[in-house]
Amino acid sequence: MKRISLTVAALVVSAGSAFAGMEISLGGGWDGKTVPSGQQCELFGGKGATPPMKATGLPDGTKWVYVEFNDRDYRALSNNGGHGVIGYPAAGSSADLYSVPGMKGRLPGKAVVVSAARSSGDYASAGYLPPCSGGKGNRYFAVVKAVSGSGKVLEKKRVEIGRY
Repeated sequence: MKRISLTVAALVVSAGSAFAGMEISLGGGWDGKTVPSGQQCELFGGKGATPPMKATGLPDGTKWVYVEFNDRDYRALSNNGGHGVIGYPAAGSSADLYSVPGMKGRLPGKAVVVSAARSSGDYASAGYLPPCSGGKGNRYFAVVKAVSGSGKVLEKKRVEIGRY
């Protein structure tokens, strides 16, 4: 009887941790409601950078964390990293997704531009395009993806960035 109880308990604990899921938290003054002052694009007087984030509960096998930045209210840049995709190498169950400057193709540390923003003209960017709606109230969000070494998406989570 004890052996069965221990086995059941072990299964419950294993199932609980297997379904804990990835969690994303914003830092650096980003609250998910309003884009902090100065974090908009240069066209509107800012020097925007990506919001720093912490990813926890990464699934086993995660080698990269990709962050796809999007503008919900501007259709052309509203999905699949319209404002750019930044990649961070990952090892273990958590990753610090540190802030990187907007508009740059070369990034500090080991972060890389996976794909540049799809913007053009005055809005063209070699990497991340910071919020650039001119204060019209556009809503910005990111999709954070845990990615295996072979490129398979293991888990993804959406996080609100804020309005600008």
